[in-house]
Amino acid sequence: MKNLIVLKLITAVLILSIIFSLFSCMNEDRIEGPPVKLEDINGSYKGRLITVQGDFRTEKIIDFKVKKDTLTFPEFPIKEIVMAVVKDPIKTQNALTAMGKVKYNLKYTSVLNADKNWVELNFISKELELQIPVDGVTKKAIVTLVAKQKGYFAGLDHTLRFALAAEKITVNGTVLDPFEMVYYNFPYCIKN
Repeated sequence: MKNLIVLKLITAVLILSIIFSLFSCMNEDRIEGPPVKLEDINGSYKGRLITVQGDFRTEKIIDFKVKKDTLTFPEFPIKEIVMAVVKDPIKTQNALTAMGKVKYNLKYTSVLNADKNWVELNFISKELELQIPVDGVTKKAIVTLVAKQKGYFAGLDHTLRFALAAEKITVNGTVLDPFEMVYYNFPYCIKN
């Protein structure tokens, strides 16, 4: 009998703690922070880039600019893309050296959230065209870059977060198969 009373008491306490936990979590969805305007996102950024392709992962710092409705990468990271096309590490490095810096512009639309403390970015996918020199021949590669999720500019710390993926590569009109997607994650970008 005493065991049954103790069991009921423990169950009641557990149920009450779950209910209180759920109510406290309901208000945590709101991000607090100072108000921002759509123009606050404009500027030069330095961001942490995590590139993932299958089991391979690299990290580096990359610079880019945001102006009005465009993210401009003066030197977009293409090493994994070129490696997928060329396959040979030495030839890949030679092709990257010959290609130099590759500029990429990514268009977006933006909206403020209801509390006006962060900006949501919806990216407009644009293909990246590369001319990859290999063994005296130039291969035309069309890379389909997509945003799998929205980006965010937070008013609290004025940081930008977003992600892209190289979903498909077409080389001289033929879809590269097999191809493992390349993910470009920008988890934390700050204004210079």
